[in-house]
Amino acid sequence: MDLDTIFMRQALFEAEKAFKEGEVPIGAVVVLNGKIIGRGHNRTEALHDATAHAEIIAITAASNYLKNWRLNGAKLYTTVEPCIMCAGALVLSRIEEVIYATEDLKFGGIVSKAHILDIEGLNHKVRYRKGPLGDESALLLKEFFRKKRVK
Repeated sequence: MDLDTIFMRQALFEAEKAFKEGEVPIGAVVVLNGKIIGRGHNRTEALHDATAHAEIIAITAASNYLKNWRLNGAKLYTTVEPCIMCAGALVLSRIEEVIYATEDLKFGGIVSKAHILDIEGLNHKVRYRKGPLGDESALLLKEFFRKKRVK
């Protein structure tokens, strides 16, 4: 199994935690030198905080681990394309690359609705690409919202 799949599986594991907690099932991990240094899953409902997205929580955990807000050389794996807020946080935290499993056609801040990481003149350039496990990530989201509609 390739490293992208291994790390995306860990992000999907985080998304499954969010699902079980009644949160929108998105998960993320921050990886530096082949090691996970930060994990997160959506906690907006539990924390009553619109900024408690999986990516933000994973970035915060990684920054705390390193005792440095600059995450130079780190990669973030996330099950869903980051929103505009999270895309901005990727730039500000100096993440080297973001790998997302599936697009977010309603709120995506990288390729779907906005192209935050392509803005010219930012002080840091974040690479991005679509990674593995897109079908699994999209299916988890669909199941979550299907269950919400049934209630």
